[in-house]
Amino acid sequence: MLLLNPGPVTLTERVRKSLLQPDLCHREPEFFDLQDEARARLTAVYGLDPAVWTPVLMTGSGTAAVESMTAGLVPENGRLLIVENGVYGERISQIAKQYRVDHDVIHFEWMQAPDLAQIVAKLDAAGDRPYTNVAIIHHETTTGRLNDLSGISRVCRERGIDLLVDGVSSFAAEAIDFDDSGIVAVAATANKCVHGVPGVSFVLVRRDALAKAHSRTYYLDIARLAKLQAERNTPFTPSVQAYYALVEALRELEDAGGWQKRHAHYGALAEQARAGLAALGIDSVLPPGESSVVLRAYKLPAGVDYPRLHDWLKADGFVIYAGQGGLSKELFRISTMGNLSAADIDRLLASFARLVN
Repeated sequence: MLLLNPGPVTLTERVRKSLLQPDLCHREPEFFDLQDEARARLTAVYGLDPAVWTPVLMTGSGTAAVESMTAGLVPENGRLLIVENGVYGERISQIAKQYRVDHDVIHFEWMQAPDLAQIVAKLDAAGDRPYTNVAIIHHETTTGRLNDLSGISRVCRERGIDLLVDGVSSFAAEAIDFDDSGIVAVAATANKCVHGVPGVSFVLVRRDALAKAHSRTYYLDIARLAKLQAERNTPFTPSVQAYYALVEALRELEDAGGWQKRHAHYGALAEQARAGLAALGIDSVLPPGESSVVLRAYKLPAGVDYPRLHDWLKADGFVIYAGQGGLSKELFRISTMGNLSAADIDRLLASFARLVN
């Protein structure tokens, strides 16, 4: 079965076999060697300076990393502006509310790109209670839209505002300008573009932002996690086998040419799928220039509802993903993450053709 959903992904045999490593106590030096390698390799994915940036690992899904970042990196008396244009922006708003983080929301419709001019106006109208942080989703998988990270990052840098980025489904496959920008933290996970397994997530955070961290949570306290990991320690029992897979996936990513090669590979598969579906009369929801290479959304074929489409494709060995919320009756989504090839996309398109012809 090939997974075309937005994580977890279809694994390579190399990563799958890494799960068969010996059982390991998380208090032994062998585990801390593994943790150190994972942290070093995460820093190296985008060539970051370890004197400026540090990776903070945690056991949990990508949402755990986003929660840790949001609850920990807005200062005690800080104020957060959350940019929403899909389910995952709305999730950050729910997290901020849960932890009583002082925040406002600038909301855009799910099919709409965030309007930079409106964001600037909101920031500049803050008055005597200026925003200390902005949070945005890089790749909003609700629609497959790649939000304009460079524009908002520049705006934040110019105003001395710390930008928090949900990079859960873009890290290791899309361009992220960590340097010379307003970005101070990017939350991500092992089981999407990195091609690991669920169970480990992480935040890459600037050390100067970490120094201002304010603890609002216990298990996901980003400052404590960072401190202990730097000391070759851990406060709790991590998902050890998932760490094995994370390290192997990061080794594999480097061997394959890094995030740029992964971006190119995903892009080729995404365009192959888009062109093939268009030839069958199945249109993409967004133009390629507004979409990520990781996932694209498509309109449901005429006369075919999502359950029928899902079950048809699953019978042929493919798992796709429904639209979310009110979009569930209008669209479906296909991700090109994981161990997929052009031949796999050809087989997928052949399955679609048999359904609609």
